[in-house]
Amino acid sequence: MDRLKRSLHEAPVVEKDGYHYFVHPVSDGVPMLRPELLREIGVKIVRKADLDDVDKIVTPAAMGIHISTAVSLLTDIPLVVVRKRQYGLAGEVSLQQVTGYSESEMYMNDVYEGDRVLLLDDVLSTGGTLKALCGALDEIGADIADIVAVIKKVGGDNALDGTRYDPKTLINVDVVDGEVVIVDEDGDS
Repeated sequence: MDRLKRSLHEAPVVEKDGYHYFVHPVSDGVPMLRPELLREIGVKIVRKADLDDVDKIVTPAAMGIHISTAVSLLTDIPLVVVRKRQYGLAGEVSLQQVTGYSESEMYMNDVYEGDRVLLLDDVLSTGGTLKALCGALDEIGADIADIVAVIKKVGGDNALDGTRYDPKTLINVDVVDGEVVIVDEDGDS
């Protein structure tokens, strides 16, 4: 059994306002994220993603940072972190992030018209974060080469369903009776 699958089987599940949320090192930073798990995830993303002529990796703060850093180190592709803090730099783009459990404003810098980007995130659940990022990248005129999320939580509404975006995932899971269940070990279902 690979490390990602094993770590998901071990993940505790908590409920927040009726939303079943698994606590995992990739998505929450707890329990601690072991380097061998992060390395495995980075290698799987490099193998799965379309990296042809990608200029930049784009990821939302905070939990996409470690995954995207690993991929950046493996590929030498620069990394852009979309932050929840406004810096007021020239060309900064504001976007509204709406997920199943929060709503916030985010800010993107250093992505320009014509940039070819790989969009990475930790978990695809409601799709709210990725949809907001895709909208902002489209507005800028950037070309989204590929979208990859490490884990997809299936069941429920996904804001990317019915759009032109087809995100890839490494593994798909569901939460059933308080436990994480692997739905598809290869993702993309």
